[in-house]
Amino acid sequence: MRMIVIAILVIVGFCLTGLLAWRQLDHRADRAEMDRLIGFQPTNPGRFAPKMVADLPAPARRFFAFAIAEDTPLYTVARLEMEGQFSMGDKTKPSYMPMRATQLLAAPHGFVWAMSGGEGAMRMAGSDSRSWTRFWLAGLAPVARFGGTPDHTRSAFGRYVAEAVFWTPAAVLPSPNVTWEPVSENVARMTMRHGDLEQAVDITVGEDGQPLHVMFMRWSDANPQKTHQLQPFGGFLSEFREFEGFMLPTHIEAGNFFDTNEYFPFFVVDVSDINFPH
Repeated sequence: MRMIVIAILVIVGFCLTGLLAWRQLDHRADRAEMDRLIGFQPTNPGRFAPKMVADLPAPARRFFAFAIAEDTPLYTVARLEMEGQFSMGDKTKPSYMPMRATQLLAAPHGFVWAMSGGEGAMRMAGSDSRSWTRFWLAGLAPVARFGGTPDHTRSAFGRYVAEAVFWTPAAVLPSPNVTWEPVSENVARMTMRHGDLEQAVDITVGEDGQPLHVMFMRWSDANPQKTHQLQPFGGFLSEFREFEGFMLPTHIEAGNFFDTNEYFPFFVVDVSDINFPH
């Protein structure tokens, strides 16, 4: 019996060691991807001037005048620190859990969102990126690991392009791969292209150009059928603060089926810091 117990303990020890090593590989991959994305930061960025957006639709011009102060260095890669609530449930049973996260945002090249949240035995940690989604329960049990498919890449692209509109506005200035068109007096549509990916995002602004909310059709399987399809996604933006010449929202409430009766804000965060590593 003693030998059996010892054997079981040895096996458990090997399993735990293997899981911890696997978890460390995930951490290493997060850091490596963040470092890669930081490499896309312009080393000698141009500076913002109103003439850069003079030909855009009126709501887009108002947005840029609000979001970027004249002569601001046009950094396109940002690191964010945030905390708030993240839901693993649905509208009928939200099951929000507290969470903290660091995000590296570098549209159109990618992003990493590394989070930890929950409490006690239900504590979760993991990360999202263009290439993967992977989360761990209590730091030891892998409970979600997927990515590397066209569906995942397309869905992730929608997310980080939309976030770029309000968190890295220099990344959505007009260029060969970024275009703007009018939708209405207070709504402009930005479309970003990268390789074979394309995403349009509608941004609604106030009279002063402050963004009120964004909405886009996201490729997602977050629906009762668990089938990838285009469906509305969006979020409300508030509590703007100035960061190195950029006026950016620090409170975000976002979710699936935006502007419908099925809307559910599963992502509710407050941003404590935004910087532009270089």
